[in-house]
Amino acid sequence: MGDQSARRAVFAPLTQGGRAEAVTRRLRDAIVLGVLGDGEQLPSEVDLAEALGVAPVTARESLQSLRELGLVTTRRGRGGGSFVCAPDKPDASLIRGRLAELSLVDIRDFGDFYTAIAGAAAALAAERAAGEDLDRLREVGVRRAMDPGGSRRAEAQFHLEIAAATQSARMTSEEMRLQAEFGPLLWLSMGSPEGRARSESDHAGMVAAIAAGDRDRARALTAEHVGRAIDAVVRARLEVVDD
Repeated sequence: MGDQSARRAVFAPLTQGGRAEAVTRRLRDAIVLGVLGDGEQLPSEVDLAEALGVAPVTARESLQSLRELGLVTTRRGRGGGSFVCAPDKPDASLIRGRLAELSLVDIRDFGDFYTAIAGAAAALAAERAAGEDLDRLREVGVRRAMDPGGSRRAEAQFHLEIAAATQSARMTSEEMRLQAEFGPLLWLSMGSPEGRARSESDHAGMVAAIAAGDRDRARALTAEHVGRAIDAVVRARLEVVDD
């Protein structure tokens, strides 16, 4: 699936309605938390609307909102288009604002559902992964970037590769949808060196279980891994409440 896996998740169809606010929120999360890199060109308004399943006017309104936030710049003429303006240091207020939009019940509910999907994918991958799938998982699993954004992209790619290894189009599609909905916040723990090191260790164990064909262990290790990520989001949300 390559380095475009996380990016493709960002542009998966919306499921919570075609409002401009939903489009803006998804792209804002992806930019602020580093899933979309600085200078990256976004699809045209028409292509963006088609990918997300919204009206062109909705995509246009969303891009305008992102320009007002300083997260997108649009250039006209030959070689023009809309490009990401990722902040050098993501504004903490933007991340805090996104967390404030979620209740602890929302976070836990998503965590329960995502744990079930990710765990099932790991168990299926343990049954079905081919040699090239395992090679790809090992490669992506140790791609620990020095910056949080790069690490979040690698984390998303790792889970998308597990889904792809199930050889189930529906499983892969669901993983992409969930990554698009919540992925940037789900991997908040990638913001610290300790979190990135722990993730790399988790990945090694998960890949070993998949390679050994151990369904139960692959599922259990994935559940533990996702559980730690959700706990980090909960702690960040509680800090927002305390401030």
